[in-house]
Amino acid sequence: MLYRKNIADQFEVSIGHYANESHDYFLQTFVPEGPIQYIHVKLKKKEQVKGEIFFVVNEDKEAVSLPNSPFGGFWLGDSVTSDIISEMIAFILEWLKSSEVKSVSITQAPAVYGNKSDLIGYLLFSQGFRLERVLNHQVLSGKKKIKNNLNHLLPKYQKKAKEQQFNIVTGNIQSFSFLKEIAQWKNSRGHEVTVDENKLIHQVSSFPERYFVITILQAGVSVAHAVAVKLTSDSLYYFYSAINPKNQMRLTGELLMVYLLKLAMEQKVSFLDLGSSDLDGIPNHKLMYFKDKFADTWTNKSTWIKTL
Repeated sequence: MLYRKNIADQFEVSIGHYANESHDYFLQTFVPEGPIQYIHVKLKKKEQVKGEIFFVVNEDKEAVSLPNSPFGGFWLGDSVTSDIISEMIAFILEWLKSSEVKSVSITQAPAVYGNKSDLIGYLLFSQGFRLERVLNHQVLSGKKKIKNNLNHLLPKYQKKAKEQQFNIVTGNIQSFSFLKEIAQWKNSRGHEVTVDENKLIHQVSSFPERYFVITILQAGVSVAHAVAVKLTSDSLYYFYSAINPKNQMRLTGELLMVYLLKLAMEQKVSFLDLGSSDLDGIPNHKLMYFKDKFADTWTNKSTWIKTL
């Protein structure tokens, strides 16, 4: 244990090195490589964890929650009040300064992953953090809505798929050959390949039950792939896809979305996160309009930064 402190009457905050503990947001279990510290901050009440956050402190003495991940940020129980959160933030800043950390960056998950995200943003702002970046996620929330949307769309799209000789295959990832096709299709469009293939393979190999791939075949040849992951046990996140530009059809992208809905229903998740639609810091309105036909909620993912 590096540091601990009692706050309020019944809470304790502790800071220690990550000890290979499981977490529903499973990406936090991957310890980054290199000359860094991986820090686990816990808020406890009567020995029960009521809140936590993970930081990587890199060789430049920058604390980040979390690098190379969709988000990091605070995970807090419903009973944790605003004053306790404020004291937890102050405690973290106190320790980071004492450890000569130069800056801290927190990317808080969209509110759909935890209903305190907006409150956390306000409390970070009140302690001198500045808003560095905002990404908007489009989400379909509610098991009933997912089911109703799927029941409305699936018969129509199954008919269209049959007319175009499309076959859609969905399942856990068994091989990674599709990654090369995605890279080729993105390169041919002049788009950057942003996914670290080796890191993805490692994560899939460690948590195979969390990752899924949807492949669209036409006459036995793949023309599109989409990768989805259960970032938490109650969510499905659509984060990586490509369509062969030689077989580009509006129907292809729509089929990927419909079968994402189907996968979300089969996995019994409470929401489908279609991710952000951002192109070099500029809203991709065409993509946002497309996703809007399959989502019903807009929610922001915010990155907060403070120089110490």
